[in-house]
Amino acid sequence: MKRRDFIGLATVSAGALAFENAPGFSITGANEISADLVIAGAGLGGCAAALSALRNGLKVVLTEETDWIGGQLTSQGVPPDEHQWIETHGSTKTYRQLRTNIRNYYKQHYPLTADTIARPDFNPGNGLVSALCCEARVAETVLYNMLAPYIHSKKLVLLTDHTIAAADVTGDKVRSLKAVNNLTGKGIILSAPYFIDATELGDLLPITGTEYITGAESKNETKELHAPETIDPKNQQAFTICFAMDHIDGANNVINKPAGYEKWRNFVPQLTPPWPGKLLDFTYCNPQTLANSTLAFDPTGKNTGDKMNLWNYRRILDKSNFKEGAFTSDVTLVNWPQNDYLLGNLIDVSKEERQKHIDDAKQLSLSLFYWLQTEAPRIDGGTGWPGLRLRGDVLGTKDGLAKAPYVRESRRIKAVFTILEEHVGAQNRALVVGKDKTGKATNFYDTVGTGYYRIDLHPSDAGTNYIDIESLPFQISLGALLPQRMENLLPACKNIGTTHITNGCYRLHPVEWSIGEAAGLLVAIALKKQTIPRAIRENHQLLEEFQRVVSSFGIDMHWLL
Repeated sequence: MKRRDFIGLATVSAGALAFENAPGFSITGANEISADLVIAGAGLGGCAAALSALRNGLKVVLTEETDWIGGQLTSQGVPPDEHQWIETHGSTKTYRQLRTNIRNYYKQHYPLTADTIARPDFNPGNGLVSALCCEARVAETVLYNMLAPYIHSKKLVLLTDHTIAAADVTGDKVRSLKAVNNLTGKGIILSAPYFIDATELGDLLPITGTEYITGAESKNETKELHAPETIDPKNQQAFTICFAMDHIDGANNVINKPAGYEKWRNFVPQLTPPWPGKLLDFTYCNPQTLANSTLAFDPTGKNTGDKMNLWNYRRILDKSNFKEGAFTSDVTLVNWPQNDYLLGNLIDVSKEERQKHIDDAKQLSLSLFYWLQTEAPRIDGGTGWPGLRLRGDVLGTKDGLAKAPYVRESRRIKAVFTILEEHVGAQNRALVVGKDKTGKATNFYDTVGTGYYRIDLHPSDAGTNYIDIESLPFQISLGALLPQRMENLLPACKNIGTTHITNGCYRLHPVEWSIGEAAGLLVAIALKKQTIPRAIRENHQLLEEFQRVVSSFGIDMHWLL
C-alpha cells in the first residue's frame, strides 16, 4: 500500500478502522471522526499548527487537498522567501529546525562534496532568493518525517487528497466539517471543539459563514499610503503555476508547442504603470522602481554581466555542491514575472471558472518553457535553449508543473485587530510617528511572533503593477488571528487580519509557519483554560500566561535589533 493511500484514508471504511482505537479520537460512525482540533490545509501554517497542538497533547485531524503536505514550499514548488536573520532569530525554533532537517537530509542522502558538508549553512541550490533553496520533494519528505511520530502513535489523522465541502455551524461556533475524498468522492465528518483554516485561499471562511475581506481596501478606509483610492474586492495579486527544469547541453528536449502558445507569445499585460511590452520577454518592470529593466538567462553558467541570470534566481539544486558526476545539470524553479497569471483569480468564483484560470495559467507556464527552448534571445546572439528539460519528478507530477498554484493572496478574516501599513511600512510609519522617532515597526502588546520581508505585491488581475516597498521587522498580533465573531475558528496562514497592502509582507514562508504555530498553541491554551481565544487576549493575566507559553516553545516574539 502506498504511503499516501494509508495516511489519506483511501476509503472511508478503512480510515474508520485504522483509527477506531486511537486515544483521544472518537469514531461515532463509519464516516465520522471527533478530535480536539481539526485543521483544514496542510501548508506550512497548517503543519506548524498541527505540530504545536500535538506537542501540547491534543489529538488533531489535518486535511490537505493535494497528496503532498507543505503548501508553498512543496506542492506549489517555491523555495522559502526569508529575511537575512533567519538562521538565528526572527522566526520560531521549529521553523529553524525544519531548515536544519532539510540540510541534514541532503547530508544523509546526497553525495555532497567535503567542502559542502563542512558548511553548516550550505544552500543546496545556491539560489539568489534564499539561503535554503531546496527541492520540493525533499522538503515534503522532511515535513512528513516531522509529523510521522504523531501519525504512527495515532495522535494525528492526516487526510491527504481531501477537500472541505461543507460545515455544520450553530451561531458563532463551528460544530463539524465535511471532508470529501478527491479520489473516491466519499465524505467524512470531522468534529472538534476547535477548527483552524490553513487553506491556501481561506476556504473555510465562506463555508462557515465567517466574515472576511478580499482584494484591496481603499485609502479612505485604511489611511494606508499605498492603498488605492477605491475599494476593489477583485484586486488580487497574480497567482503562478511554477515549474522545475534542468539543462542538458547538446540535447533536443523541445516539447510540443502548447495549445495556448500563440496567445501567450503575444500577450501584453495591461497594467498601471504600464508594462514595457510582451510578457514573454526578458524586459520587465523593476518591482521597486517600476522602471523598465532587463534580465538575462543562461543555463550554462556563463557571465551575464550586470543583468541578473534568471537561471540562478530560484535554483534549487547546484551541481557544484555534489561530487563530480553526481548530477549532469543544475535544477532551477521557475517562478518569474513571465509566468505570473494576470487574467483572473481563484477566490469566490465558480469551480468551472477556477479550473479555467488554472488551466490557462498552466498554458502560460508551458508557453514560457517552450519560448525558452525555442525563441528566447541568448547572450551569444542565438535563440532558444533546446536542451532545457522539464523536471516533473522534482515536483511529483507528470506534466512538469507544480501540483498546485502558488497563491500570494487569500481571503482574510475580519479580525479583532487589523495590521495596517502604518504599523509595518517604513515610509507610512515615518509619516505617522515622525521620521526621527523610530526605525521600528509598531510594538504590539499582544505579540505572538515575529517576521520580516519587504511589502511585496505582485501585479494584480485588476491591472495594478508591482507594489514593492520597504517594511520594518515586525511582530504578529494575536488580535489579527481572532475573527470578530466566530469563537472556535482561527486562521493559520495568509488569511489573518492584514490588508491587501500588509499581506505583502505577512504571506511568506517563515511568517506563515509562525502564524500557524501560534494558532495551534492558542487552541491548546483555550482548551486548558476552558475559555475562548478572544477572552485570552482581553484578559491581561491570561494574555501574559499565553505569551509565556509561546516564548517557552522557542517562538521569537520581539526583535533584538
